[in-house]
Amino acid sequence: MTNELMTDEMKAALADLPNIDAEHWRPLEIDRLVGPDAPRHAPRILVLYGSLRERSFSRFAAEEAARLLRAFGAEVRLYSPAGLPLPDDCEADHPKVQELRELAQWSEGMLWASPERHGAMTSIMKAQIDWIPLSLGGVRSTQGKTLAILQVSGGSQSFNSVNQMRILGRWMRMLTIPNQSSVPKAFNEFDEHGRMRLSPLYLRIVDVCEELMKFTWMNRDRSAYLIERYSERVESAEEVSRRVNQSTI
Repeated sequence: MTNELMTDEMKAALADLPNIDAEHWRPLEIDRLVGPDAPRHAPRILVLYGSLRERSFSRFAAEEAARLLRAFGAEVRLYSPAGLPLPDDCEADHPKVQELRELAQWSEGMLWASPERHGAMTSIMKAQIDWIPLSLGGVRSTQGKTLAILQVSGGSQSFNSVNQMRILGRWMRMLTIPNQSSVPKAFNEFDEHGRMRLSPLYLRIVDVCEELMKFTWMNRDRSAYLIERYSERVESAEEVSRRVNQSTI
């Protein structure tokens, strides 16, 4: 796939990335990632961030990642946690909860961006993850989907938040990609408009987004088979046996 074969949406997204050197930009070669009969629609990526501040560096990083993902050909939704109640503080029919769960089901991959606060991810980030159950009406909203993680810090570089999110990704039965990003002293990395300055830290986020897209292309058509488990097949067989062998109807 060459630059001439990029869609108008991808070209528009690339034009909004002033730090990208077009000479070295490479659109994904889809035929090298999937078979000829695999779905070719744009990968659906949900982006979550973990801060409500007006000048939120995790939101800035998430927005920058969203621009990059679109340039790589993704359909991206950015969820705002503003107004999301604490887990179990209301019923699941709350509009913000429903919006989050619908986006989780819609997505084929996710990117989580959290600040580090008191050596951990923020409660805002964790609340979003806690509102996404492993199963909704028999539909698994996270299992088998891809995940990329990144964090921003106010001080020196740390990996506490990404390490915790990696554990959560495994718990949510997601395919968390090997690459990750940690942005120290984030107040130095974004300009007054919230755009990230060119640096090795920016290039790392580009790498994370590119890798997320590649893994999502490779995984999404195969995820149902990859997550199929013997224990669930046995359980289903037992349920069928109990139903057809009832002594009374």
